[in-house]
Amino acid sequence: MDETLRRNPSRKECEKAIRRILITEILENGKNKHFRMATDFISYFESLYPASDSLTKQVQRAVKAMNMPKDDDGFFIIDRTPQQVAQDKELHALFEHANAQVESLENCEKIFLALEANYRSYISYQISVSDTLKDKFITIQETNNGLIIYTRDKKKLEQILQRLMLPN
Repeated sequence: MDETLRRNPSRKECEKAIRRILITEILENGKNKHFRMATDFISYFESLYPASDSLTKQVQRAVKAMNMPKDDDGFFIIDRTPQQVAQDKELHALFEHANAQVESLENCEKIFLALEANYRSYISYQISVSDTLKDKFITIQETNNGLIIYTRDKKKLEQILQRLMLPN
């Protein structure tokens, strides 16, 4: 029998195998539902190498070196760094506090309101707090020459804006 097959794998080889195991887990189940600690990988390695304390330690070293974050249930996350997980948690908390919702602009129409540069920010603010206009637009984007206003009712918004531009 070939002695190279019986030797314990290197830490790098263990890391590659662990990465493959976790990626397969995610592809099959959508997320990791089985692996929380280094010992959860041992049965895989023992199927390829003789069981020993040194094999267990090598797998533990590999898991530690990979520095994988864990989800809220304690399972390893393979596709993100600890920093990404922390950033994602912070964004999640902010979105939750802000009652964030994804809104498609697909059904919106645009209106361009040409303005002098000195007035763009102030007019954008005034439109955003206006009781008359508050439910007539989705968002406003400042541009070099004015404002782009996204709306679901272009005619109504145009009528109101035209009326507001007329002298009293």
